[in-house]
Amino acid sequence: MKLLVINGPNLNMLGIREKDIYGRETYEDLVRFIKDCCEKRKVQVEVFQSNHEGAIVDRIQKAYGHFDGIVINPAAYTHTSIAILDALKAVCLPAAEVHLSDIYAREPFRHISYPGMACRASFIGKGFAGYEQAVDFLMEEIEKGK
Repeated sequence: MKLLVINGPNLNMLGIREKDIYGRETYEDLVRFIKDCCEKRKVQVEVFQSNHEGAIVDRIQKAYGHFDGIVINPAAYTHTSIAILDALKAVCLPAAEVHLSDIYAREPFRHISYPGMACRASFIGKGFAGYEQAVDFLMEEIEKGK
């Protein structure tokens, strides 16, 4: 099984930005956590991060035919990007959405998730553990679909 994990804008600034919301762990800590989680499950994983919407859309499109599923944290694009939603719908890969913070406990504009509309499940406000839960969920979904 092969998963693509996509992280959106400003996640590369973990450990620096808004520590009261996102904590002190760095982006490198997150990538290590994801890779360790997947290695334990014998899942191949590629982790991708971009601050650019078009690069995220391009990466989703390139996943077609190469990955079994996508874990995505669209970050700020969660609330604005119909392009990312459409890309997820276009590739038809099982996808799970992750958010480190609880977007529903924050400003009202953060309560809408466009990419989440193309995802089979969302893991919100669970910190790094949300990625692990998303991987486990996709593993089950992909096995069911075989």
